Amino acid sequence: MSLLRLPRAAPALRRSYATAANVSEAAGVKVLGIDNGLRPATSSVSVIVKAGSRYEPAPGVAHVLKNFVFKSTASGSALKTVRETELYGGVLSAGLSREYLYINAEFLRGDEGHFLPLLASVLSSTQFSPHEYTELVLPTVRGETEAAAADPALIALDTAATVAFRRGLGNSIFASPHSPVTLDTVKSFAQAAFAKSNIAVVGQGISTDALAAAVSSAFAGAAGSAGSLQTSKSQYYGGEARIPLDTHANPSAQPTVVISYGQTGAAAPEVAIIPHILGGQSALKWSPGSTPLSKAADKVPGATVRSFVTSYSDASLLNVVVQAPTNEGVRAVAQDVAAAIKAVSSGVKEDELKRAIAKAKFADATTLEHYASLVDAAAPALFGGQSIQSQSLAFDGLSTSAVSKAAKALFEAKPTVVAVGNTHVLPYADELGL
Repeated sequence: MSLLRLPRAAPALRRSYATAANVSEAAGVKVLGIDNGLRPATSSVSVIVKAGSRYEPAPGVAHVLKNFVFKSTASGSALKTVRETELYGGVLSAGLSREYLYINAEFLRGDEGHFLPLLASVLSSTQFSPHEYTELVLPTVRGETEAAAADPALIALDTAATVAFRRGLGNSIFASPHSPVTLDTVKSFAQAAFAKSNIAVVGQGISTDALAAAVSSAFAGAAGSAGSLQTSKSQYYGGEARIPLDTHANPSAQPTVVISYGQTGAAAPEVAIIPHILGGQSALKWSPGSTPLSKAADKVPGATVRSFVTSYSDASLLNVVVQAPTNEGVRAVAQDVAAAIKAVSSGVKEDELKRAIAKAKFADATTLEHYASLVDAAAPALFGGQSIQSQSLAFDGLSTSAVSKAAKALFEAKPTVVAVGNTHVLPYADELGL
């Protein structure tokens, strides 16, 4: 029932929406429903809370709070919640990112009258029982942290954000066994986070009016309108981190290098288009592809390269993830990746930009078709008071000179390079010429 959310290849402009998306407000909470007139058989609703790791007062608090979701509330035990959800044929889950806590419910269309009060009860009356903390929450937290440590790409991306931003956005979304979290700290964090000013509700397969009516009823008794969460303003630093990988304990884990470049503020279209110029994943399975990064990966059997921009409320990161079966293979591919990055900053060809624009617009158009990307995209817009409309047309006005200028400015900053594997073999940033 619980998931952690890390950066992934996402729509090029994460503030992109169809014109069918209209924002309302109910019970002091921002509400967004996406229906599009298709009337699907199911609906999905997510309560988004500004309670990600960047806001936590101590390492791991947000991770622990995420795992308290759907435990005992004033309306019943965790077992009661599960049994009633199964009777309705629904699915519950929770997720955590650096900025947001996501509390999700999927259910048959028309059952929002049951599930919205359930989600509201998580915010208003979770009991934070000591026995659940010890017997259920902490073991799950430890299990998720251990699972993340066994995934080189996951741990490399998490570490890259820490190196890039240090504090605030740099806070890991995983609790550390070296920094114990007390139950009182979690309760205090929840009390500050679960305020109406920190809450938004997004639904798919349900109109904004229907969702607002359900929210108005369910959240009428929720916490007040002012929270007291603190976070530092994001600043990009860059740097390096090297993490040994125990291949004996995890033989299937692949060595990984992550190369990231960051900036404050949301990614402009000139920056958001860069991953589509670099490429990495072919449009056809078993075909090497024609982009610079896909050509680099094709030189080493089993190697993969992917590039994407991760946007936050006040910063963004362009990430390139390199993996291969061997450390030597990662090193070889990373050298070609570094060369491709330099080539983009030196200039972009007209045909490369045309292809990238088409790919970016396609990725942008799929935002509303996948609920997870919809929720990720909606969060900063809802809390930032931004308009909910498609911005795909912003790509049409791009020129090769504007993109080249933006790429040069981005890549002139100090890179963030994280190597996970045999650190005696994997390259340093200066060995890649970065």
